[in-house]
Amino acid sequence: MTKKVEGKLQMDAKEMDLALSRIAAEIVEKLSPYGEFAIIGIRRRGVHLGRRLCEKVEAILKSPVLNGILDITLYRDDLTTIGNHPLLRETSIEFDINNLSLVLVDDVLYTGRTVRAALDGLVDLGRPRRVQLAVLIDRGHRELPIQADYVGKHVQTAEDEIVEVRMTEEDGEERVVLLKKPV
Repeated sequence: MTKKVEGKLQMDAKEMDLALSRIAAEIVEKLSPYGEFAIIGIRRRGVHLGRRLCEKVEAILKSPVLNGILDITLYRDDLTTIGNHPLLRETSIEFDINNLSLVLVDDVLYTGRTVRAALDGLVDLGRPRRVQLAVLIDRGHRELPIQADYVGKHVQTAEDEIVEVRMTEEDGEERVVLLKKPV
């Protein structure tokens, strides 16, 4: 039995996997000639996307790729609006990021504020050679001058819409849907 999907389906599991395969090939093409690099997923769904990208890149290169997890909670500029006790999760970057090329991975690029917070978090850990951004969905409406280097899909959205990325590891299913914001 197929589960009914509310909203407008943007990507199914196969399309998500295909987009990640394409992004992995682009990362290899752009970064592997310059030596070692790392893939760092931004909590929550960026972590799973980052791991998947890492596996795909490793399969192409036939060698291991550094992979890490970044929690940006304390770097958010809206920290005071998300509650008195924000949930802190682990940042797990078990390697030196100094002079290393990094690919930050997130599910949706919207205003750019999450990426700004991630950059602040990385600066506290060291000084990478370069930082690039990979996202599954770029929905536009930037508030900060940030753009992705690798994009799975550009989705045109209105301000009253949200892009919902659902992943097996978090949600038990795979899909990207465009929904109206709840009123």
